[in-house]
Amino acid sequence: MSLREHALSLFRSAVGTVRPAPMLKRAVKLQGDGCPQLIVKGRAFPVKRNLYLVGFGKAVLGMAAAAEEILGDHLIRGIVSVPLGIQESLQRAGMQEMLLKPHSRIQVIEGAKNNLPDPEALRGAGAIQELAQGLTADDLLLVLISGFPRVLMENVLNPCHLFCILGGGSALLPAPIPPILLEEKEKLTKMLASRGAAIQELNTVRKTLSLLKGGGLARLAYPAQVVSLILSDVIGDPLDIIASGPTAASSHSVQDCLQVLAKYNLLQSLPKSVETVLSSSPTTRATPEDYSHVCNIIIGSNTLALDEAKRQAEGLGYVALILSAAVCGDIGHVAALYCQLIRLLCLGFAGLGEGPLGNEVRGNLLQLAAELDIPGLNLAEFLQALQGLGPEKPVCILAGGETTVRLRGSGKGGRNQELALRVGLGLHRAQGAEASSPLGRCEIIFLSGGTDGQDGPTGAAGAFCSPELVDEAFQEGLDAEAFLSNNDSYTFFSHFQRGRHLLVTGLTGTNVMDIQAVLIRPRDRS
Repeated sequence: MSLREHALSLFRSAVGTVRPAPMLKRAVKLQGDGCPQLIVKGRAFPVKRNLYLVGFGKAVLGMAAAAEEILGDHLIRGIVSVPLGIQESLQRAGMQEMLLKPHSRIQVIEGAKNNLPDPEALRGAGAIQELAQGLTADDLLLVLISGFPRVLMENVLNPCHLFCILGGGSALLPAPIPPILLEEKEKLTKMLASRGAAIQELNTVRKTLSLLKGGGLARLAYPAQVVSLILSDVIGDPLDIIASGPTAASSHSVQDCLQVLAKYNLLQSLPKSVETVLSSSPTTRATPEDYSHVCNIIIGSNTLALDEAKRQAEGLGYVALILSAAVCGDIGHVAALYCQLIRLLCLGFAGLGEGPLGNEVRGNLLQLAAELDIPGLNLAEFLQALQGLGPEKPVCILAGGETTVRLRGSGKGGRNQELALRVGLGLHRAQGAEASSPLGRCEIIFLSGGTDGQDGPTGAAGAFCSPELVDEAFQEGLDAEAFLSNNDSYTFFSHFQRGRHLLVTGLTGTNVMDIQAVLIRPRDRS
């Protein structure tokens, strides 16, 4: 098999392990008839009377279908809020297993057109709110949570403005505290974003003004037992951030919200309704005791997907290492980090890893890691592990997360395709700058793909790239740098072998951010 085929196999296995049906069936069981118990990852929850289900997010429809199959007649009623058009898309893709059966007890409400809260999403949130408020101490509420596509792009006209205000599972659960109107809340969010507020600051304000976010859904469901099954699409899996934490205690108070509004000089221009809510909100954070009836369990994440890809890579004969499940930051810096890492591996294959050039590359890597400040990444420890590798086996480096793209052009592409092209171009340049470069003695493939099967407004999930592909492009008069300047990576990859270097998976029905894979082996010199 080629490196490309291996990389594709690893990506598919990573995504497969976090698909809704197998994921739910691994984590959830219903045991007993007379006194049934819901077993979630070994934890038992008695089903005393009625069992209800609510959910919201891109992957929730498939999760709900699997859950209803497991729960059977014990499920009394359910409501899920999902992206507009998702049922038709799954139907068209032939993914029947992710659709609810006829006569399902679960009501589906589609909304959040263009990844933005809208009247239909508001209707869905209202229905979920009504169900939660009517529960008793003998009821059990199963909550399914997944993410929703987010735009992670920096506008070149306003570098402080990170366009992460769009999307997120929270777009499907808009429920402003009365008398605030949805339009007023969205206008305030956009005003904050236009003044350079960070995503964390936007979330602080949104949660404070929401009935359901920031633990609101869990509070409304009290005294019922609440069990949340979460598919994480956020770096570090923070419970209060995923879909704005509807069943997790918020780490912020109304004072934090007021500080954000004051920072951006908005306290004097707030709608009267927002002033009313802020003046009557509790000033202290909720205590753990307030959530003693809640159990939040992450059943799918980027880390789980990477672990499965690592297992598969080792089965294919690779020495496999996971760099991080939290790769984030500027896409140019992340591409440079991968390029330096690949250079170091190639130096190791050539027996030059411990020489002056190897030390220089290690220094570059440590500097880039310091600039990116990737959560939880101990690069020094990772580099130590690399030093112990011999030249006998091919190497596979795996990672995941979400990068940020700086929008400069009007081309077509996504962050995964752009990252792949940047890595390929960087390796091509490094190979040209070094006489008898060790890069030329290795086969290299770099893959980056979105686990939801979508990368920007394209039909691809990501792309494969290598220094040879960029060299081939130059031979044909195609300048990879020009494509990158126009954010046009999809068009670049489409030029070759009918788009063979594009990663096309179709809709996957899941979403745990992005997966990257570096595969390297020495060239056969025979």
